[in-house]
Amino acid sequence: MVLLLMGLAACDAAPPPGGTPDRLPLVASAPAGRDVTVSLDDRPFQLHVPGSYNPGTPAPLVVLLHGFRASAFEQELYFRLTRESERRGFLYALPNGTSDRDGKRFWNATPACCDFYRTGVDDSDYLRRLLAEVASSYSVDPRRVYLVGHSNGGFMAYRMACDHAEAITAIVSLAGAMSDDSAQCRPARPVSVLQIHGTADATIRFDGGQIVGNAYPSVATTLTDWRRLNGCEPTADKTMPPKDLVADVPGAETAVTRYHAGCGGGTRVEVWSIKDGAHVPALTDNFAGAVIDFLYAQVSR
Repeated sequence: MVLLLMGLAACDAAPPPGGTPDRLPLVASAPAGRDVTVSLDDRPFQLHVPGSYNPGTPAPLVVLLHGFRASAFEQELYFRLTRESERRGFLYALPNGTSDRDGKRFWNATPACCDFYRTGVDDSDYLRRLLAEVASSYSVDPRRVYLVGHSNGGFMAYRMACDHAEAITAIVSLAGAMSDDSAQCRPARPVSVLQIHGTADATIRFDGGQIVGNAYPSVATTLTDWRRLNGCEPTADKTMPPKDLVADVPGAETAVTRYHAGCGGGTRVEVWSIKDGAHVPALTDNFAGAVIDFLYAQVSR
């Protein structure tokens, strides 16, 4: 795990021993249930079906979006959501981005991140079709469809909330950001948003920055834009206790700020600020459960 974190922190995650990440079985750490490969054009993806799945009962769907140069396999090793899938009973999709000419996996989310060779691959449409493909073969609750992304995957989660809000209930972004041009975001309905970000992130900076000359917004700007898009009042609720999400920062290091007053459709916009947190924080066992708690509290109306 230490080596994995070091690789991800450098945005240079190497394939685990024994093969490339997309060929490794995602069931490696799955406690139960089954994993299936779902065909979708030339980009198949893995789907974890929990042991409690019942076709007669619509289940929530969670989609994991990996970071730049990582893979679905590596991201699951880091976030450890499979056990939550078994415990909570949600369908869990793990797609991979495409590889650029250097062999680096990416999502084409915003001008800043991360289609650096400008291939123009339409990941927004690919993920829209992924949602439809899962729903065509499994009983999915359309009121509870969630995306969770890290870094480039966080950027992509925001892109999906902008482009396909009618199909998405809520997103969680760790160390990601939305487009610097908020005018490009026109969601069809309000979407709940949780941004988790380390204040000492030197890769995707808390206060915003640039990647190869293309700007990305600060956490504050991203949250302001989504409050506006969801129609939320600007009053911040800071009454929630801090969370202990990072193992190498002492105490409950993560402050919670929530905006929910006036938000359309019962949505909320939330930020978890990790004091002194890095781009790839050493996550505690609390992280996965806390993220799913947030998502499960959001149900589309």
